[in-house]
Amino acid sequence: MYEDRAQINVFVISPIISLRQQLQEKLDFPRWNVIQAGSGASALEELRKHGDEDGILLLDMNLPDLDPIEFSGLVKDRFPDIQILILNAQTGQLLIGSESPTDESAQLAEAINRGGAFWSNTSDGREAEVQRFVPQNKIRIKSMIGESEAMQRTYRAIQMVAVRNTTVLITGESGTGKDLVAQEIHLLSPRKKKPLVIVNCAAIPETLLEAELFGYTKGSFTGAAQSRIGRIHAAHGGTLFLDEIGDMPLSLQSKILRFIEQGEVQRLGGNDNLKVDVRVIAATNANLMKMVSESRFREDLYYRLAVFPIHLPPLRDHISDLDELTEAFVTKYDSRLAISREALEVLTQHRWQGNVRELRNVIERACIFAEAERTIRAEHIIF
Repeated sequence: MYEDRAQINVFVISPIISLRQQLQEKLDFPRWNVIQAGSGASALEELRKHGDEDGILLLDMNLPDLDPIEFSGLVKDRFPDIQILILNAQTGQLLIGSESPTDESAQLAEAINRGGAFWSNTSDGREAEVQRFVPQNKIRIKSMIGESEAMQRTYRAIQMVAVRNTTVLITGESGTGKDLVAQEIHLLSPRKKKPLVIVNCAAIPETLLEAELFGYTKGSFTGAAQSRIGRIHAAHGGTLFLDEIGDMPLSLQSKILRFIEQGEVQRLGGNDNLKVDVRVIAATNANLMKMVSESRFREDLYYRLAVFPIHLPPLRDHISDLDELTEAFVTKYDSRLAISREALEVLTQHRWQGNVRELRNVIERACIFAEAERTIRAEHIIF
């Protein structure tokens, strides 16, 4: 696995700076090359920087942004040569766990655990530092509604990644609000004063999509009466949102990959490569990994897009937010109306296959039916 090389990468993933520092000091250089990260997002960035290199990842299960189980799955999927070991953040000890230990991981555990616990878990030590990473109050995102834990995780992920240039892949069922997440990432980013250019890959015919994205020169095809920049170039300095990326033609995916990796576009019919500074966010309700296995989506493009994945939960998985969502939609469509308890009960029992979009449509329809009565009743709720 490690090809008997002298130096082995050790990725220490914990939100506690002093714990990471103490581990770095305890591990002798050059035997161990310690690479620190304070969150799941920054850990994925560090792993990507080191490409195909193998190593050992020490994981504090109290990540501030990603679910540790989901994070572990992402690491195992993208970086199969990385061995994940659990770090006990209470004591600083390393737990080998159920994963079959290699000689290197056993030696690492011995180096860390030698001499007993070295990490002081005091009330004004670890807990004081963790306070900076664990939100004390509910997070609110301007255009999004919901205080459930599922939505709080989404909000934390948005806030963590917005300030970076990291590529983001937003997944989730139709109607969950993937476009709102992309919008909020842009508005919370340093690029907020620059354009947010939205391209729906499913709405533009395949024959036109390449020209729309990359632009074209005069005479490059029939009807090209003048040169034109594409939407990628129009997003220079800002954000490009590729919605429904799963519908992008396979023939175009290699050009998108090249643009993301090199920051260059070449217009149809042109020979010059034009430099662009664009942050890419993509979204899909498709299972891209299944599409990769069926050779319908490029594997290298998938991994380049999914540097930081955000999965939006279906409404049925955060039904506790339904009352707040309903109130917001009623206010939007007719603020004079009230909604009865019986109507709310009907809404709560529904499965919401169309998610928040379906709820919005149901409430708009109910507001029309209830206008004369000033109260939305159960009979006004029509699915």
